[in-house]
Amino acid sequence: MASRGAIQSILTEPDSTVALAPAVPALLPVARPSLPRFEALAPYLRRIDEGRWYSNFGPLLNAFEARLADRFGHGAQVVTVVNATQALTLTLLALDLPRGALCMVPSYTFVATAHAVVAAGLTPWFVDVDPADWMLSPGAARDLLAAAPGEVRAVVPVAAFGAAPDIAGWKALREETGIEVVIDAAAAFDTACDCALPTIVSLHATKALGVGEGGFLATNDVGLAERVRRLTTFGFHGERLALVPATNAKLSEYAAAVGLAALDDWPTTRLRYLRASQFMRMALSQTKIGFQPGWGADWITSVCVVRLPAGARAAEVEARLEADSVQTRRWWGEGCHANPAFRSHPHADLTATEALAASVLGLPFAVDLDAHEASRIALALERALDAGRG
Repeated sequence: MASRGAIQSILTEPDSTVALAPAVPALLPVARPSLPRFEALAPYLRRIDEGRWYSNFGPLLNAFEARLADRFGHGAQVVTVVNATQALTLTLLALDLPRGALCMVPSYTFVATAHAVVAAGLTPWFVDVDPADWMLSPGAARDLLAAAPGEVRAVVPVAAFGAAPDIAGWKALREETGIEVVIDAAAAFDTACDCALPTIVSLHATKALGVGEGGFLATNDVGLAERVRRLTTFGFHGERLALVPATNAKLSEYAAAVGLAALDDWPTTRLRYLRASQFMRMALSQTKIGFQPGWGADWITSVCVVRLPAGARAAEVEARLEADSVQTRRWWGEGCHANPAFRSHPHADLTATEALAASVLGLPFAVDLDAHEASRIALALERALDAGRG
């Protein structure tokens, strides 16, 4: 294995394409989103101008949904929604579960998951995750049912930071128990390709494929897709009659234009994320941090979230990195259960969640992150860890 000095030399050797860092480094942001540029959008924007169709399921949105459905295979139905939180809320509502019923949710997730459960009229029951992959497993969920504080009618597994959940295992649990399973794959555009279970994907600007604000449901259940569609458009279904209480959560033609341009470039975008991931893996190879299994190799996502070495505290390392102009983010904080909005809801033992919250940190990452930036992050992280040991 190469020494830290050798890696630093390789990554910091100047070349003709990357300028040397300034003497006083500028802030390196934790996220640097990138959406399609005007040149890629222009053909789609011209189609909007020419057709003068701006919303309400126009030709671009229909084309965008069809291309998204192609990623999931034969029989897939895609319903776009104004954002993934609404997509999850409306999908849970469309399942017509008893109001107040328990919905099992990992506490280690972004608060949007819990907000959606509550907005759908369900009661979140926060449970723990596997410390190895940071996700709730079907086996653990099955074991937890016996200790539930009431009847569990739904579970929302979360694809942690974009990792692929065990779809086959979750499908088996649904078949065995009758409990509805909805996958929160907000950050998992790259790995979401099976819609045997209702799957929600985010199209936020910070995601690997984004439109600014947006999200979608992918499912092979035609009836569910129709019910969710109805809920996004005032309860209408083929005529201007509100058949059910609903909302307005449609995606516009402009958002679809961005999505189509992003899909056009997706193969290249994915390769660029892989390249940036390898820069980070090489630069951080001597720091004893832990990556999620498969990150940057088997799958890509738009963030770099790492587990710090034993004994290192995320809050302390975060402060030292910020002082070194390297911005960080503890994306999921202390877990949903620790937020005032959800403290009254029941929870199981959360030992792994609390350990992850204290040791996991998001580092600067972007589709165009280069080797020099990766080296700067690694060196700053090494200094921060050394200061903690001192």
